[in-house]
Amino acid sequence: MSFIGVDCGTSALKAALVDDGERVVAGASQAYTPDRPKPSWSEQNPGIWRAAMFAALAKLKASAPEAWRAVRAIGFSGQMHGLIALGPDDQPLRPAILHNDGRAHAEAAELHARHGALERVVGVKPMASFPAAKMLWLQRHEPKLHARIACVLAPKDWLRFALTGEKATDMSDAAGAWWLDEAARAWSKPAMAASATSPDQVPPLLEGAANAGRLRADVAEELGLSREVVVAAGGGDAAVGAVALGAVRPGAGFISLGTASQWVIASDVYRAAPERLVHSFAHALPGRWYQMAAMLNGAGALAFAGRLLRAEVAELEAEAAADYRGPADLIFLPYLSGERTPHDDPHARGVAFGFAEAHTRVDFTRAVMEGVAFTLADARDCLAETADIADRVGVIGGGAKSRLWARMIASACGVEVVRYRGGEAGPAFGAARLARLAATGEAPEDVCQPPETLDATAPEPALVDAFADRRERFQSLYRALRPEFAKAAAR
Repeated sequence: MSFIGVDCGTSALKAALVDDGERVVAGASQAYTPDRPKPSWSEQNPGIWRAAMFAALAKLKASAPEAWRAVRAIGFSGQMHGLIALGPDDQPLRPAILHNDGRAHAEAAELHARHGALERVVGVKPMASFPAAKMLWLQRHEPKLHARIACVLAPKDWLRFALTGEKATDMSDAAGAWWLDEAARAWSKPAMAASATSPDQVPPLLEGAANAGRLRADVAEELGLSREVVVAAGGGDAAVGAVALGAVRPGAGFISLGTASQWVIASDVYRAAPERLVHSFAHALPGRWYQMAAMLNGAGALAFAGRLLRAEVAELEAEAAADYRGPADLIFLPYLSGERTPHDDPHARGVAFGFAEAHTRVDFTRAVMEGVAFTLADARDCLAETADIADRVGVIGGGAKSRLWARMIASACGVEVVRYRGGEAGPAFGAARLARLAATGEAPEDVCQPPETLDATAPEPALVDAFADRRERFQSLYRALRPEFAKAAAR
């Protein structure tokens, strides 16, 4: 048997073909770039995701035809908080509004002011990223379109709909909409009513490893798969990344270092902490929840540096790693898309502070990577007030390829950082695990084990001291500039 995992990320769609021995037989990736038609906006044509999925699946089929013929199930992961508005004909009415879109900041502030009591029910303070705030924005700024919305879907749910023709979402992606009663694992009618959304505009709820339908006949023929292939509901990328790393038991945690970044800690009880901008969400597996510090920026900051410097990310990282001795005097705020934890500031922007003529692109690259490590240290502090922070944490996502980043994070956060073999493909691998659970009915604890360790990086005393010394400057720079960010956004 083999299983397919599909992960719809912010900058690329990844797919993995995994055999029943949990070996990744083939992988594929299709890159794309979100559109930014206005400042603070971030959108994507959902058709681009659909085309990327079918292209990636075709690559898997060509790469491993024997394993392809043994496929028994398909699972999904995806960037959270995206809103795809479908009309009565099941076609998107407009481009999807993505997680790193900040246009609905006023609506989020209104939800907080008027409906703050709901925050402990839905697990987090309302933010511009969430579909609830986006629906209010659509009602006010695109009212004719809002009136035509028949259903809203998350990105990975749109892809699953393309395969099955069935609309649904899972608990973990629903958790990120600000519409889920997290403890009850059911839609919250008061939260929907507060945000210009009716119960008939949201899809049915499923657990992540539930069977969400079967392949449409035309899709099965195009893919060369049986219609009996199970299509699992899947989950949001944070929860599915946890499945990939075996972070399904209480206290298990990991850092996802993709375009954006998250620090996730699993739990067997629901504990809300909205006052610390900690997200308390339903997990992708039944009877489980997780607490998460969610940042809008991560490895995407290094990709930005690569575009700016016209250099490959791997080349920049290798240069930065050579003879690295810790943070110097150049500081970079990596808030290129605004920020959620701990600032809830959609207006924040990237800033490089302290340039001198002697600085080089190596110095700039290091500062960018250090900035991301500082944001993770801020995330750790928020989580520590409501959850037990283990002294050992896994890291997945594209940034997990970097040994230097592991060193920075370990010393900035005071934890041992573990990298895994194939960890950069985490959510796609986790999606394949959900597919397996849906097809076989195995116990999650038996399947969701940590993958093979690549290496473990402990905090280095000299780097710990250097990061602690520079962190106050990093934080004070943001505090000083926050009013200026707001003024710039108001112009």
